[in-house]
Amino acid sequence: QVQLVESGGGLVQAGGSLRLSCAASGRTFSNYAMGWFRQAPGKEPEFVAAISRSGGSTYYLDSVKGRFTISRDNAKNTVYLQMNSLKPEDTAVYYCAAPRSSGSTYYRPQVYDYWGQGTQVTVSS
Repeated sequence: QVQLVESGGGLVQAGGSLRLSCAASGRTFSNYAMGWFRQAPGKEPEFVAAISRSGGSTYYLDSVKGRFTISRDNAKNTVYLQMNSLKPEDTAVYYCAAPRSSGSTYYRPQVYDYWGQGTQVTVSS
């Protein structure tokens, strides 16, 4: 059974930084793409970033390009989301996600079936 556990959320002032981590277990981590989503109160979930199995390819939501960086450490079964220059509009619950299939196209949000419990990120102005 796939388990995803996020950590690293918190309260930060606008312009600050946070690094989210997601520890995965239950299958061979390096065989699967990984992604990050977020959901703000009253809004639909948003696909924020994704990374291919090897880490060689990444995808970003336009509004976070240049500020967020997704990375992974396959030896540690962990994916990260480094968030810099945070803005109040980045406030949301951030979820780590993984696809069911190892052959999934990493940049397609529809392929992500497994989700962590979420971690709150609050950016104050």
